[in-house]
Amino acid sequence: MSTVMHSPVTPDHVAREKVKILLVDDSAENLLSLEAALEGLGQQIVLAQSGTEALRHLLEQDFAVILLDVKMPELDGFQTAELIRSRRRSRHTPILFLTAYKSDEHLFRGYDMGAVDFLFKPIVPEILRSKVAVFVELTRNTGLLQRQTEVLRSSEQRFRSLLEAAPDAMIISSGHGEINLVNSQAEALFGFERHELIGESIHALVPDWSPGRAERIGSHREVTGRRKDGSEFPAEISVSPLETEEGLLVTSAIRDVTERKKREDQIRELNSNLELRVAERTRELVKSNEALRQSNDDLNQFAYAASHDLQEPLRMVALYSEMLSMKYAARIDQDADQFIRFIVNGAHRMEILLRDLLAYSQAGSAEGPASPVDCATVIEKVLLNLQAAVQENQAQVECETLPVVEAHEIRLIQLFQNLVSNAIKYRRPDPPRVRISAERRDAEWLFSVEDNGIGIRPEYAQQVFGIFKRLHGHTYPGTGIGLAICQRIVERYGGRIWVESSPGLGSKFCFTLPATAQAHPGTAPETMMGRRPPRIDRAGHGAA
Repeated sequence: MSTVMHSPVTPDHVAREKVKILLVDDSAENLLSLEAALEGLGQQIVLAQSGTEALRHLLEQDFAVILLDVKMPELDGFQTAELIRSRRRSRHTPILFLTAYKSDEHLFRGYDMGAVDFLFKPIVPEILRSKVAVFVELTRNTGLLQRQTEVLRSSEQRFRSLLEAAPDAMIISSGHGEINLVNSQAEALFGFERHELIGESIHALVPDWSPGRAERIGSHREVTGRRKDGSEFPAEISVSPLETEEGLLVTSAIRDVTERKKREDQIRELNSNLELRVAERTRELVKSNEALRQSNDDLNQFAYAASHDLQEPLRMVALYSEMLSMKYAARIDQDADQFIRFIVNGAHRMEILLRDLLAYSQAGSAEGPASPVDCATVIEKVLLNLQAAVQENQAQVECETLPVVEAHEIRLIQLFQNLVSNAIKYRRPDPPRVRISAERRDAEWLFSVEDNGIGIRPEYAQQVFGIFKRLHGHTYPGTGIGLAICQRIVERYGGRIWVESSPGLGSKFCFTLPATAQAHPGTAPETMMGRRPPRIDRAGHGAA
């Protein structure tokens, strides 16, 4: 919707506009003398030498005053004046008759034609200018009033349009509450016709209405509205008082909040029900946690039994099977010897499996508070543990500077040892190369263990972290629990672990651990990053 801007109309603005004066006389000399006498007024003067020419000018222009000679050929002054007065547009234009004859008959007829005055020849220029100036000023004031009236009418129309466009019921009243103006929303809200509200008290609609104070303009408060049928409803009112020359005017914006109140009640009820459900769920979680804690205790007891009570009988089976094979080697056939080897190998595999199960069960258990652990020290211990595998496979392990993290050293040793061991185990024909690094990412450290091994197909990238998941059957030794232990350790500290790999292009195992205060930005670099462990070459010896 476009908005038309009106410039303010001021007396100075009107004074700058020239008005038009029409001089009508059949004598060219008279016209020149009249024009010379009025030139000092600074207005636009139009000349006509006949009544017909004067009427032609009046068809196209408006004049502040007409000076009309009485005696003219064809149409005399009185006939011309009669035709001028017959047109609505020029009906009220002031006419000054010019005549050399002073008679009552002329005067009566002239005034009857609508003349405002007579000027008698010879005309005194000062008197002429004085009288014409009066009508020039009158025309200017009339134009000013007309323009101001138009501006006020336009402003009032825009105000009423804005009032009607308001989404709320709008009521303008006096400081005592007498209603002066309402919009259609007020009619619809309260059920009254507009004429029924004008002049009535707003207290009939809002019993506890008050005009408010200037410092509270626009503030909202809740009130009770009353409709024509007597029914009441919750409402919200905002009052805006304004001091005017006619007294205090108050604009009241009123909104029905029945639906909002219903929604608030529903929300309160939902919140109350939600609190009850949360409390009930909390009690259930407490019970579940207690049951889970008991289950974990039972699992730990089972793990202990598996590591202690079950491994001893397996050792006996393996031991006596080996003794049986050695004592009766010459007296049993080849099949019996093979069966004994199966028994011994099975017992050894069962012992390893039980040991790995014990490590998996303990990987996520609580071991007291974590403490700062230098990952470089962890890698040194891991490489010592794997020294035989490194030498046997001619592996090369490179390690960048590693940080200090909050954890348990034994768990980090398990984590890195499983990843490095897998990197060496799942090798290609050329010697294994393993690279260990760490990078700070906001509030966590991103570790990576990268190798040049056989790789993993992308569809198995998540499956390899499952317990007992083995992608290569018995081609490579192991129980399929190592990566499951890694995942459990990482998640124990709130981190994540994943693998990026392609067949034949090696694997990159990545995991995150939270960064601690010791590794916060701004800390000394040697504290943040710990130190770099020695590089292990293919012979298993440390290198600078």
